[in-house]
Amino acid sequence: MNNNTSTVIENKKWYEKIPDPMVLIFFILLVSYAITWFVPSGTFDRVEVNGREAVVPGSFELVNSPALSPMDIFFAIPQGMVSAASVIFIVFIAGGLFRLLSVTGALDNAVGFLVAKIGSERQTLTVWAMTFIFGMLGVAVGYEGNIALIPLAVFVGLALKGDLIVGLSIAIGGIGFGFATSPVNPYTVGVSQAIAELPLFSGIALRSAMGIVILCVVAHHTSRYLKKIQRNPEKSLVKGISTAGMSLDKPLGEYRMARQDLVVVAVFLTGLASILYGVFSLGWYINEISGVFLAIAVVCGVLTRMSASDIVGHLLKGAASVTSGALIIGVARAIQILLEQGQVTDTIIHYLAVPLSDLPVALSTIIMTLVHGLINVFIPSGSGQAVATMPIMIPLSDLIGMTRQTSILAFQIGDGFTNMVSPTSGGTLAMLALAGVPYDRWVRYALPLIIKCFLVSWVFLMIAVFISWGAHL
Repeated sequence: MNNNTSTVIENKKWYEKIPDPMVLIFFILLVSYAITWFVPSGTFDRVEVNGREAVVPGSFELVNSPALSPMDIFFAIPQGMVSAASVIFIVFIAGGLFRLLSVTGALDNAVGFLVAKIGSERQTLTVWAMTFIFGMLGVAVGYEGNIALIPLAVFVGLALKGDLIVGLSIAIGGIGFGFATSPVNPYTVGVSQAIAELPLFSGIALRSAMGIVILCVVAHHTSRYLKKIQRNPEKSLVKGISTAGMSLDKPLGEYRMARQDLVVVAVFLTGLASILYGVFSLGWYINEISGVFLAIAVVCGVLTRMSASDIVGHLLKGAASVTSGALIIGVARAIQILLEQGQVTDTIIHYLAVPLSDLPVALSTIIMTLVHGLINVFIPSGSGQAVATMPIMIPLSDLIGMTRQTSILAFQIGDGFTNMVSPTSGGTLAMLALAGVPYDRWVRYALPLIIKCFLVSWVFLMIAVFISWGAHL
């Protein structure tokens, strides 16, 4: 028996031996602690520019390294939980909201009715249409603001006789790459153009063209995967993972929209509309969005004649179902905290940026995307990375003959594309938690897609270099 067991273990593929995502994140935390000992501490001088803290180019200097003890690894975890509290709570609240909506049956009926109308035989059309719908939400609303929509995409993916990954690819792929390539992204494009003293959201044509092409790549990648697992279900990357409460439970032809379903969907869409208005007109962010989710849950519960105890019970059960994913977000945030405590973040930025000054412009733009992608692991906030790196990258681009607009596009690509697999991206971890998909399974699917999108984006970067994009601004 023991021999047979050992044989089975030895025959497992490498990716089947990957440990639990929490173990992976903790391992990265240990590596981050080691970095604080072997990488010298350093800082840039910072000044306030237009209300934002900006790095002073050329001001980097080494400082005395703070000696972190092994216990600081464990101290950083509760600090990470506190730091990531808003993201953790939106996961709990969104999980509760969609548990309650699922109980009403409105989501099942709406998705089943929609897919039936399009036609389940036109699966490719559905995938492409939903990818672009979610992509436009990413362009307009942002990344974390769309976390609660993940279960909707999962419903669609399963209704198409796919798996959890299909829905995630539609949602994270659409939202993530839509946000990453958005020509009106206030966190990356807006902040960077303010630092570069360029007209706000200038260069919209090239960015829009790249965004459309990238979303086409995402839709094609998702469609191919869907067809592959339909031919052979054993190819599914999430085989064996429960879809309880997330899959449609009757034939598509039987789905109808009753009056109660219409009321629930109307409340949900009204809530989303209020979030759009709040984000663009009132400066809302995650806390306000979480509050709207709670309001949607309460209103839907009341209108469907649930008791107060039932409403609370469904919210708590939904929150409990996403607990493991929510906690991973806090542990991941501890990585950033540990690097900041060791004062090595600025050092990493400095030594990654310096080699670019010695390369040809075309090659520099490509490498700049990879540099920003690596920095994104340590500074997962798009606006945070912009204020930390663009005051260095903008003068650097001037020196090597790269236009500022091109430099910002390289940053936008590197920061945005890697969000989809970065272990420190709270938004991505939250989305995976809501779908119940382990981090390692998602990475195996997403990495080839991200590589494709990087290759396509580099073509657009070469075009930008060739036409000296934005040189007249």
